[in-house]
Amino acid sequence: MRKKIFQIIDPRKNDRGISLAYNILMLLAIAVSIVPLLFANDHPVFRYFEQITVAIFILDYLLRWLTADYRLGKKGWSFLLYPFTGWAIIDLLSILPALSLISGGFKIFRVTRLLRILRLFKFIRYTDKIQVLGKVVRKEKKVLLTVLGIAMFYVFLTALIMFNAEPRINPNTGVPTFEDFFDALYWATVTLTTVGYGDVIPVSDIGRFVSMLSSLFGVAVIALPSGVITASYLEELRSERKAKEEEEEEKQPAEEIPEL
Repeated sequence: MRKKIFQIIDPRKNDRGISLAYNILMLLAIAVSIVPLLFANDHPVFRYFEQITVAIFILDYLLRWLTADYRLGKKGWSFLLYPFTGWAIIDLLSILPALSLISGGFKIFRVTRLLRILRLFKFIRYTDKIQVLGKVVRKEKKVLLTVLGIAMFYVFLTALIMFNAEPRINPNTGVPTFEDFFDALYWATVTLTTVGYGDVIPVSDIGRFVSMLSSLFGVAVIALPSGVITASYLEELRSERKAKEEEEEEKQPAEEIPEL
């Protein structure tokens, strides 16, 4: 019985019948639970949305805990380890706000609304293509971490140069430029990503030269991981498609050889 439940609630094990209906139900529950976050005011109907969706999330959490040994494969230890896995923590945190287990002091900082946003991550569990993207990131993590390290070093370097080269006050307008190092880091980041909001701008020749270099370097930094992820993502999709085709061929009965 527990094995059948596991096959139904785990989208990777089956994609037909009851399992497909269960996955659609969970996706709808996640989408409905996010609707109240799109409004500033709390309407009475949203409370019914919350009660229904949270009841579904609690049932899903308990069923996954009940079948943890099939997922983790560590026999009795699986039931103790499951609450500390990544998905279980996300499931629990997305349920907590509705159970009022967080004190009123936290609600002042809108923590409960922020925790509900975690429910969006549950979409990943029921979306194959996003899971493929996660595999790609894990596969190319060394390259991506290298690019990230280069980008962070360059952001720090340009921010340091800008903070020490630029005047604190724009001599033409009298408006503050880089009042502290965080302003310089903010400028370096948005410039490296080629966004450039324009709220903080350099006024000296050295600052403008560094700004031009940062914009050009930013194009390369953004393009490199994008190309790596795109190529690896397409390769992963082709591999999965090939694996499915081979699996379907194995399921087809072999053609009988006519007797002579």
